Amino acid sequence: MKTASDMLRRLALATTLVLGAAGATQALAQGKGLDEPFRDGYRKALAGKTVGYIPVAMGFDLAQGWYQGLKKDLEPWGMKVVVRDPNWNTNAGAQALTALIAEKPAVIVVHNPDIQTYAKLIRKAEEEGIYIVQINMRSTQPSTAYVGADWVDIGEREANAVVEACKGKSNKIAIMQGAPTAATSAYTLKGVENVLAKNPQIKVVSNQAADWDAAKAKALTQTVLKQNPDLCGIIGFWDGMDIGTAAAIKEAGLTGKVFLATSGGGEQKGACDQVKSGAFDYDVSYDVPTQASNMAAMIKWLVQGGVKPGAAKQNIYTTLIPITKANAGADGTCWKLSAN
Repeated sequence: MKTASDMLRRLALATTLVLGAAGATQALAQGKGLDEPFRDGYRKALAGKTVGYIPVAMGFDLAQGWYQGLKKDLEPWGMKVVVRDPNWNTNAGAQALTALIAEKPAVIVVHNPDIQTYAKLIRKAEEEGIYIVQINMRSTQPSTAYVGADWVDIGEREANAVVEACKGKSNKIAIMQGAPTAATSAYTLKGVENVLAKNPQIKVVSNQAADWDAAKAKALTQTVLKQNPDLCGIIGFWDGMDIGTAAAIKEAGLTGKVFLATSGGGEQKGACDQVKSGAFDYDVSYDVPTQASNMAAMIKWLVQGGVKPGAAKQNIYTTLIPITKANAGADGTCWKLSAN
């Protein structure tokens, strides 16, 4: 039931809108400029707000691209982006997130190293009024927003590409996972399994985890190729790691014979250049600049108020860009970190 005060507020708002419209009409009729009515509120809502950012590490293209994108889109409006770099140390990341929560930023962007480590801290942050935006790698604890790739789709795309490349060959393939405790690996593997279930002729001779480490991926691939010199394809879970996978294929003299499919953020040197050189045959890009822009737009919307942290559980799956030799040389397929 509407109270008397509610009705008075609604009447006052309606009166303001009517008078404002009348004033605008009069100003237009006189050829005068208008003061846009929402910009001041927008600027005030954003100005002075702090956004914390915790990647798994800052020393690679994904983390740097997200950071640069957030700064570019948020800082001109008076927002401050602060980064805490755990440098691949999960305990350091948990400590950094704990410290950030105590500092009470408006938003924290989290790149989860695995599905469990930050779960309780994510819940704690949102209970204390801080929005959590998870980027690309989820926790078991959902938060106000997730921005990232559809990993099941990526797994299906990679597997379909490898199955196609293996036609008329041995049908032996290998799978190079990242960290098995990361949601990224689990979801990508599910997509691969979906395709393999429809292609029983494909034989998986190796399914191992390189923990996002290029050196480990190279060593594992070297062993697989020695044991299976007729291998026809490898499904990799991250191009930053699969630089090592490609190096092992090259050393074995099998570039162009062992089809390598992978995925990544679509940075020029790490994606398009590698496809053009033949190191990768297929690279699914989740387009880091677009992800950064999506995160920034979500953050701007959230800090204007109206949504309680944790009350919503929204997702923005970014559009995937398959990179092959057909488009690796085209402008706009990849982005350059130095240009951000």
